[in-house]
Amino acid sequence: MTEPETTPRTGKRVLLAKPRGYCAGVDRAVQTVEEALTLYGAPIYVRKQIVHNKHVVQTLEAKGAIFVEENEEVPEGATVIFSAHGVAPEVYEQARERSLKAIDATCPLVTKVHQEARRFASEDYDILLIGHEGHEEVIGTAGEAPAHIQLVDGPDGVDKVTVRDPNKVVWLSQTTLSVDETLETVARLRQKLPLLQSPPSDDICYATSNRQHVVKEIAPDCDVVIVVGSRNSSNSVRLVEVAVDAGARAGHLVDFADEIDDAWLADARTVGVTSGASVPDELVQQVLAHLAERGFTDVEEITTANERLTFSLPQELKRDMKAAASRG
Repeated sequence: MTEPETTPRTGKRVLLAKPRGYCAGVDRAVQTVEEALTLYGAPIYVRKQIVHNKHVVQTLEAKGAIFVEENEEVPEGATVIFSAHGVAPEVYEQARERSLKAIDATCPLVTKVHQEARRFASEDYDILLIGHEGHEEVIGTAGEAPAHIQLVDGPDGVDKVTVRDPNKVVWLSQTTLSVDETLETVARLRQKLPLLQSPPSDDICYATSNRQHVVKEIAPDCDVVIVVGSRNSSNSVRLVEVAVDAGARAGHLVDFADEIDDAWLADARTVGVTSGASVPDELVQQVLAHLAERGFTDVEEITTANERLTFSLPQELKRDMKAAASRG
């Protein structure tokens, strides 16, 4: 005899993933821009999108942040914030040359990968960086030791790998990749390079792993999974792929609730909802309200981990905040 179901088979329900949304690194980066605007006043310049989310960028622009692509666009002597994705050493040098006040909002977990790259390069290792070509995080990490790093863009990139000494090779990775695809890439690399070393600790960040894990849990029960996130957000795009690979009949990425196509819901009984690590929860709540209007009123939150990690603000910003407070 089976347990009675809490939701009738005829009902429409939402399985809401937890954890979802903001991770500690994103929270720190967004707060850095907000605190800088309060402390120094507008405008504050930000190199690249502070995090990969359209709504967050638009909200900060409305408060006085100006997003630029390169340091050359920042007036000499102005304040510039580097995004959560990290930058290559040459970007710091460019900022110094323009007398910019640079505040580094790089996620500490990305900084860890940069430190690993520098250390292995100093020991003359070949470094195989698993990641997506052109992604800001990959550009920043590769810039730490360009002579030692070669990009491996997924399992299909393994065949192109060449190393100087198969006894001195290590792999590192972009922090926002699919856990499963990265493991597959590493397995393929090990077939080619049996003595390949791993990073001292996992490079894929806890938030990326956690969000993928809970999506795997709910996906088999879902007719469709809706991921809230922007198209340039690597971890959000991966969540859609993970959902479909784990058994959801369909997966879709939306920035806002009004992008949901009613055709996606036409034959659906169970809809999964989650959001990428750079998405504020208000956007998820808007999606839930949109679904409720279409009969999906029963929401069950599925929790696979509780995240308590927080990161302190950048030292240079904290120093100025403390000085301002002491002046009264």
